Amino acid sequence: MKARPHLRALDAAGITDPPLRAAYEFCRRVNAEYGKTYYLAALLLPPDRRPHVYALYAFSRWADEFIDSLTAPDPQGLLTWSQAALADLDTGTSPDPVIAAAGHTARVLGLERALFEDFLAAMRTDIEVTRYDTYDALRGYMWGSAGVIGLMMLPVLGALTPHAQGKAVTLGEAFQMTNFIRDVGEDLRRGRVYLPGEDLARFGVTEADLRAGVVTPGIRALLAFEIERTRDLYAAAQDGISMVAPQSRPCLQTALRLYGEILDEVERAGYQVLRGRVSVPNRRRAAVALPALVRAAAARHEAGRWRTA
Repeated sequence: MKARPHLRALDAAGITDPPLRAAYEFCRRVNAEYGKTYYLAALLLPPDRRPHVYALYAFSRWADEFIDSLTAPDPQGLLTWSQAALADLDTGTSPDPVIAAAGHTARVLGLERALFEDFLAAMRTDIEVTRYDTYDALRGYMWGSAGVIGLMMLPVLGALTPHAQGKAVTLGEAFQMTNFIRDVGEDLRRGRVYLPGEDLARFGVTEADLRAGVVTPGIRALLAFEIERTRDLYAAAQDGISMVAPQSRPCLQTALRLYGEILDEVERAGYQVLRGRVSVPNRRRAAVALPALVRAAAARHEAGRWRTA
C-alpha cells in the first residue's frame, strides 16, 4: 500500500522520529484547516519542503489565535506560550507539537532566533496597541507580523540571491495588507483598526462609520485606496519569483495570484468587508492550482530532488 502524500513528504524531508512526525502532522492539519490558500500552494513544492511550510504556518497561526480568537482571546496565554516557544527553540525540544515542529524546521533551515523573537513581539503588540496613526507605523508592526515570515520562507523556497530578502518582506506586507482589508469587520469586533488613521482622515471616515456597517462613498474610496496600495506591493514583489529555485516558483506564483485575488473579491462584493469576510471561490482556486500542479511537476522533473543544505 502506498503511503499517503503527507507521509511521503515527511519521509522525503528525513523526518523519521515518531513524535516529531506526529508534531509535523499536527501542523499540517492546522494549515489545512485555517490556511487553505497557503496549504494549496504548499502542495506545489517538492515534498521535502512541505512539512517546513506547515510548521511555520502553524507557529504563526497558533500565536495569532491567542489574540485573534473572537470567542476566547487569551492574552496571558500568548505571553506564556511565547516564553515557552523561545526557551524550547533554544533547547531543541518541546512538549508542544507546534513549537517542536517549528524548532526542528528552524534548525534544519538555519533560521535565526531573532526572526521568531520579532514575530512574537509583534503578536504581543496586539495586546495593547489597537490603532496605527500612520502607514509608516503600521509597516513597523508588519515587519514582525509578516516581513519576518517572508524571510523564514526563503530557505524553503531556495533563494538564489540576497536580493530575494527585500522581495520576501514586500510580499509578506502584501499578504498582511490583504488580510487587513478583508478583515475590517472582524478586527472591529476585536477592538482593533489596522487601516491607518491618516488614511481614514484623508477620506473623511470615522470608526463610527466603519462600525455602522454601511459602505459609504468615503469608505469605498478608503478601501479602493488601500487595495491600490496593496496591489503595488504585489507588483513590487513579483520580481522575487525569479529569485527562488525554479521548483518553488509555481508555489509562489499560485500563492501570490490567489491571495491577490482576494482584493478582486472585495471589489466584486461592493467593498462590503464590514459585516462579513470575502474569499476566493473554491472553483477559482482549482482553476489556478491545477495548471500550477502540472508546472510544478515539470519543474521538479527537470531539476531533480533538491534540498537546503
